[in-house]
Amino acid sequence: MDVYTHVRIIVGVVISLGLTHLLRGSAYLIQHPKKEQIYWVHLGWVAFMFLYVLHFWWWEFWLRELKDWNFAVYLFTILYAVLIYLMCSILYPESIADYTGYEDYFYSRRRWFFGLLIMIFTLDLEDTFLKGRQYYLHLGPEYPIRAAVFIVGCAVAIRTRNRRYHEVFVVASVVYQLTYIFRLYGHEFL
Repeated sequence: MDVYTHVRIIVGVVISLGLTHLLRGSAYLIQHPKKEQIYWVHLGWVAFMFLYVLHFWWWEFWLRELKDWNFAVYLFTILYAVLIYLMCSILYPESIADYTGYEDYFYSRRRWFFGLLIMIFTLDLEDTFLKGRQYYLHLGPEYPIRAAVFIVGCAVAIRTRNRRYHEVFVVASVVYQLTYIFRLYGHEFL
């Protein structure tokens, strides 16, 4: 087994746990819609993370191009996957009994959620550099601008409980993530 395959298996396990967490939490809400107060902004971030997990997993395939694997790169890649898992688990805790519903829970954990998202977008830049200059260039100038806008947007989301801001931010984030994925891989759908 080569190093890439070894790392991909471990990352796959961690990412699968995150995806399972999102799916399990969403299935619970479908099964018991009246048991918890659902909040659409929270569900928007669930959708965003679902897309992000799938996109991350596809992107990681590019690590096959990396020739010089070492423990630092391995640790970095695992850290990235762990952060994604933590974000998924923050969205769906084991219990929200201490909260009035998902809205109350979401705003009480927004600093953690958006702080981790800032870390992820920062690590994403580094991850892209690891995949080589050719890969970075193929993403175009939009890529670093995208990361910067998300980082700033998350920094504001950490500081404010303004519901309107969070509503606009989640809708813009999901729509952008969908269009970004389609622009990168749309030719594969046709």
